[in-house]
Amino acid sequence: MIDPRPVVLERSGIRLEPLTEEHLPGIEQTAADGELWKLWFTGVPGPGEVQRWYDLAMTGLRDGTRLPWIVRELSTGRIVGSTSYHDIVPAVDRVEIGYTFYAQSRQRTSVNTTCKLLLLSHAFDTLGCKVVGLRTDNFNFRSQRAIEALGAKKDGVIRHHQSRKDGSVRDTVMYSILASEWPDVKRHLELRLARHRQ
Repeated sequence: MIDPRPVVLERSGIRLEPLTEEHLPGIEQTAADGELWKLWFTGVPGPGEVQRWYDLAMTGLRDGTRLPWIVRELSTGRIVGSTSYHDIVPAVDRVEIGYTFYAQSRQRTSVNTTCKLLLLSHAFDTLGCKVVGLRTDNFNFRSQRAIEALGAKKDGVIRHHQSRKDGSVRDTVMYSILASEWPDVKRHLELRLARHRQ
């Protein structure tokens, strides 16, 4: 049975650090890079909302359902994003990767591929997960394309599933990667990273 715990993960100039209160000013700056909170279908904290966002993440950590990280770019020392394991189900060796956002200036770079390689490698190779899930809003088309580009398989859509921050209700698009699929996904992501470095 998996037992995810806070841990530092690092490769290719990116470090995932377990979220602490000291990271909050950096998270606020990250969200401001592109005013990410204006995307109505995401849960990115807006001005004055970072403490509440942090408190929710810490509640999940205490409950054992979420493991949140910040994303640090080592060349600049800047926090450039955040991501989490969530909906952790130890009884079936499952985690999901989500609550992810990156500064707009770091989108369409190698940051997301690097983070997903770190998180998937830790999930499958260290924790022994049998499956890793990913989910997104049905209107977050960029996120859907990014998840599909990882090599995740679409499981389906859960209709009328969750509240958005504006109070509307979203359909949720569900994806997953099985442990048996991980070697091919890993090879694919390593090649993507190699292309970024060229």
